[in-house]
Amino acid sequence: MKMKNFLMTGLLFCGQFLFAQYTETINSNRPGRSQGAFAVGNGVLQGEFGGRYGKDEHSLLNTETSLWGLDYEVRYGFLKERLEANLKGSFLNANEKYMMGANTIESTYRNLESNTLGLKYLIYDPHRKKMLEGPNLYSWKANNTLHWDDLIPAVSGYIGLNLLLGSTDNPFIGPGNDGISPQVAIITQHNLGRWVFVMNLIGDKFTNDLPTYSGIFTLTHAYTQELSFFAEAQIIKSDFYSDDIARLGAAYLFNKDFQVDVSGLVNFKDTPSRWQVALGVSYRIDMHSTDEYIMEDNDNSKQKEDATKAVDKNRKDGFKKQIGED
Repeated sequence: MKMKNFLMTGLLFCGQFLFAQYTETINSNRPGRSQGAFAVGNGVLQGEFGGRYGKDEHSLLNTETSLWGLDYEVRYGFLKERLEANLKGSFLNANEKYMMGANTIESTYRNLESNTLGLKYLIYDPHRKKMLEGPNLYSWKANNTLHWDDLIPAVSGYIGLNLLLGSTDNPFIGPGNDGISPQVAIITQHNLGRWVFVMNLIGDKFTNDLPTYSGIFTLTHAYTQELSFFAEAQIIKSDFYSDDIARLGAAYLFNKDFQVDVSGLVNFKDTPSRWQVALGVSYRIDMHSTDEYIMEDNDNSKQKEDATKAVDKNRKDGFKKQIGED
């Protein structure tokens, strides 16, 4: 009986790598600003929304700005498990006070800070190689210790279009911006047990006069099955606005489709100095019906057969199991 239980544990361990995109619980990009390498899954519609409040104080311009904003992201997986379409952005309302001697000049402005429609595609998934090799059914330690190949990340590519029509006077995006511009990103993700490390390298508005290049580095730790914490660093380089930003926060999973989060932001300069707090929710409508084994784009049935043979060849207990069978 003990041996049977051990074998079943091994099969379950193997099974978790068969369909690397769809997950039983919600896969949210909140509360950080980076996006993970994996899509939400074919047939999954997901919304991620949040509100934030903060203050900017500029020591050279002698201004103090109170702001509140709404962040949104709508994600949908379609056609393939690797592919996701998303619309993400934020709306800001700012109340700026300019101190001139004993006088205070106040102005209020509001507009979209960002609004980007894009596609994300998983280029490489290291879990697929592990699935082909199969688990070591004779060593729990071998399956649950860190190996050098665990340091190889999943890699995705992202391409998007900034849509800020009628935004020629938008103070949040800078002068010379016609409202339509490209955005591209390389996304990597390391899954290391309860730790996940995500890196985004982003080129934004690079066809305009004031392009922006940034890197976002997010480390998340699952403290329990429901509660997770994150820390994030963001570096922004542009002639319009450059900054180094740090974020901290937590997320709580109420059920497999609903998550809430809270976070805070600070930066490391005084032109302007910034702080913000944010609260958000993520919810998905799960219409995923059929698991898809992630293969290359050519002959899927032949690769499925080859993958099954590879799993059987690497198993050490002589037990064979067809990929995709229950």
